[in-house]
Amino acid sequence: MLFRMLRGGRASAFSPGVIAPTLLLATAPVGAAPFEAGSVQEHALANGMKVILCPDPSIPNLAIYTFWRVGSRNEAPGITGLAHFFEHMMFNGSRNVPPGEFDRRMEAAGGSNNAYTSNDVTVYQDWVPASALDLTLDLERDRIGWLSVDPKLVESERGVVMSERRRTVEDDNYNLMHEQLHAAAFMAHPYQWPVIGWRSDIQSWRQEDVEAFHRSWYAPNNATLVLVGAFDPGKALALLQQKLGSIPGRELPRGVVTVEPEQHGERRVELRKQAGLWSVLAGFHVSATVEADTRVLELIDLILAKGESSRLYRRLVDHDQLALEVDCELGLNFDPGLYTILVEGREGVQGTPMEAALYQELARLGSEAVSDRELRKAKNIRLAHFYEGIATISGKAEALGVYELFHGGWRSLFGAAAEYESVTAADVLRVARAYLRPENRTVVTLIPTDPAKGAEDAR
Repeated sequence: MLFRMLRGGRASAFSPGVIAPTLLLATAPVGAAPFEAGSVQEHALANGMKVILCPDPSIPNLAIYTFWRVGSRNEAPGITGLAHFFEHMMFNGSRNVPPGEFDRRMEAAGGSNNAYTSNDVTVYQDWVPASALDLTLDLERDRIGWLSVDPKLVESERGVVMSERRRTVEDDNYNLMHEQLHAAAFMAHPYQWPVIGWRSDIQSWRQEDVEAFHRSWYAPNNATLVLVGAFDPGKALALLQQKLGSIPGRELPRGVVTVEPEQHGERRVELRKQAGLWSVLAGFHVSATVEADTRVLELIDLILAKGESSRLYRRLVDHDQLALEVDCELGLNFDPGLYTILVEGREGVQGTPMEAALYQELARLGSEAVSDRELRKAKNIRLAHFYEGIATISGKAEALGVYELFHGGWRSLFGAAAEYESVTAADVLRVARAYLRPENRTVVTLIPTDPAKGAEDAR
């Protein structure tokens, strides 16, 4: 599964007022352990793999998330797409687990699994009954230590990825717009290429490229495993040391050192495709997720575009009736990334009036302080989503891993609510001025072509 963080979906509007963290925590399921920093343990296995343990006996299940610090950011021209390719390959058999058996054995034990790849990480998710911990770690041990990269499997999965690229990017105008946006917005940094990879690279991967990429990045000392659920910490740690800690660690390649140069002027791309409506996608360079401005940007995102009471929805959809939809995205990134705003036009509306209204609203955010009421509403929505996200063992596992990798450590999760509360109207004004500037944006315009002319040209 290709992963684009925080894409789509409208937040519900909340009435102004303070959401009390203690009240929300009190609504946790009966029997759940208090979710606080003191309930979490961090250990390093003998090979350098980090494990984060959080007992929660509320249900007799486990959520096991393994975060690998490898994504498209760790690729290079000629081998783009390999991180996502290995998300597929990790389910295709290992020394003691034939192809198809990973899923079959886990499902037979009452469990399920999934995975996703982003610019920065690849994450494997297992959801199993507490009784299946031993089995699950055996399965993970085998594919971490002895994954099969048989040439026949490589060729078979190459075809699957090519089909996925056609379906999810080349035949999807909005994903194609995002691909064009990143290619234009980044001149130097590897965020410029798509997670799924360029078509020519997918077609040209060599067997030695595939093997070298796996050997380089799938070392246990490049992973963090998060275990949440009904388990005894001492017994679970001993089992983790036995099953996973014995896989040899390896020296890791040099990390990404390229810093994207500052952008000093608007960049524009026209995408002419068969489509029913004009659309505009604008991207603005923003700070890495670990920086404090991220909290402010998350609230700006809510103020601008989440819910029918948001500024862009009210202006472009309701008042001016220029657009059918407005969708914004603030991803999780190790390095400075993009904040994107997609506007899908109404029938008969072209890009220029949509852009004019959009930029007027962005300029207003950077020139007039938001009201206390508007900021309070954004905080309420964000806090509600935050607590909702950590209400389950799966949500806790995801949050602990995300905060460990993207926010400077898992302990920062327990101070997040206070950080949102501390954001002021002055912070919103400062951050909007810093990032949502004309010279800092890249714009992709989808211009519909005449379907009849396209068919004629194809002949």
